[in-house]
Amino acid sequence: MSSTNGKQSRSAAIRAKLNHPIIDSDGHVAEFEPEFFDYLRQLGGDSAVERLKSLPDSPFSFRWYRLTEAERRAQRQPRPHWWVHPTKNTLDRATSSLPKLMHQRLDEMGIDFTIVYPSLGLFLLHLSDDELRGVACRALNNLNADIFREYSDRITPVAIIPMHTPGEAIAELRHCATLGLKAAVMAAWVRRPITAADGAARRYAYWLDSLCLDSEYDYDSVWAECVKLKVAPTFHSPSAGIGLRNSISNFMYNHIGHFAASSEAICKAVFFGGVTRRFPQLRFGFLEGGVGWASSLLGDIAGHWEKHNPRVLDRFDPAKLDEQLMAQLFDEYGTYRRELKRMPIEERSQLLWGAREDSAANDEWSRCQIQTVTDIRDLFVPKFYFGCEGDDRITALAFDRGKNAFGARLNAIYSSDIGHWDLPDMRDAAAEAWELAEHGLITEDDFRDFVFANPARAKAEVNPDFFKGTVVEAAARELIRAEGTVNSK
Repeated sequence: MSSTNGKQSRSAAIRAKLNHPIIDSDGHVAEFEPEFFDYLRQLGGDSAVERLKSLPDSPFSFRWYRLTEAERRAQRQPRPHWWVHPTKNTLDRATSSLPKLMHQRLDEMGIDFTIVYPSLGLFLLHLSDDELRGVACRALNNLNADIFREYSDRITPVAIIPMHTPGEAIAELRHCATLGLKAAVMAAWVRRPITAADGAARRYAYWLDSLCLDSEYDYDSVWAECVKLKVAPTFHSPSAGIGLRNSISNFMYNHIGHFAASSEAICKAVFFGGVTRRFPQLRFGFLEGGVGWASSLLGDIAGHWEKHNPRVLDRFDPAKLDEQLMAQLFDEYGTYRRELKRMPIEERSQLLWGAREDSAANDEWSRCQIQTVTDIRDLFVPKFYFGCEGDDRITALAFDRGKNAFGARLNAIYSSDIGHWDLPDMRDAAAEAWELAEHGLITEDDFRDFVFANPARAKAEVNPDFFKGTVVEAAARELIRAEGTVNSK
């Protein structure tokens, strides 16, 4: 089904004139619930489905709809995602649930190969019920491995990997390897209770563990398992409904920027936690948040290093304050010299005057072993890949050396979001992305990197056989061979 009413789609026409494939790094499947529930029952028994529906943090609970407005306000129950799949476009709605139809229509979308992420599965990763979370994730992984296996030449589904403990993550990674699943999406954060909270407050008192910095666990064993299994970790966690995205009435308010927020948090943790230093073979992907936050983050990290690294901290050490000169200046220009002289150092505001710090704990760059500012570039730029939707004009920033720190080109990877409301018509998938070049925001070489070279590197640099047996195998192999980039850093 490469055309509608015999007319070639815009995306198919664009793909026909290119001399390289288009790899989609983030399509979506809309899970067919009855089929998923059957797989869930096989693992968890007949009661598992009802248990899942009853959990307050389950995507099947519909809790918000059962509360009055007053109850929503009292409980701060956020407005959930709603109407996120196309329905008037019935063909697209069916395509997002039927692998055979999706496979048949890829030419119409202008896509050679797509990596498919879940929809409901992104929420299953964050279920609070320890037992049911593992069962539900495994059931979905079993289901997707089965229904997409026949179409592996052009589609591969990601495994969903819960991250509440390193043990559960490793167990699911190993299980998914036996299923033949070669891509994985991991929870970017884990909600953990604040143990100091008492009574009813325990329900609402929590903190978000970003896994790699100040975590409840050491996740190095998970990253080591990824190296062993040749899996490039990706993150696609929602953050709508938590923190400052907690409107009880407005989904748009909660949704805008929420993937970028969760991506920035885990990206900072991976960097400052030294993961890219200790595991240089890995490449990390951050989906559907665009690249604007990444450009800002890279610049911020470099700027913070220049102004607050261990070699310049004596500029800010309270012990370096010239008390005599301070008193003289207060005497000459102020009216509080007496108060200053009578004010013991211990009584001075820590914010304004600075607290006594343990010098051994002052090097906040030690985990990633930053010695020079260029170390930041080397541990960030080649290690991270950023999923950008086709209609996102900010994607052009990834290729703008004049605006990015170090004159870097960031690794933007094309992420169609087929199956969701962001792309109302699947036939426009490649056409939306091509508009960046058509409107002069990026060059055709940039476009090639966006839709082919960067997505190929993101996977093949970790697993040289990732594209083996697919329609893009030869092109990806030639790219990596020509660049010699497999595990080169």
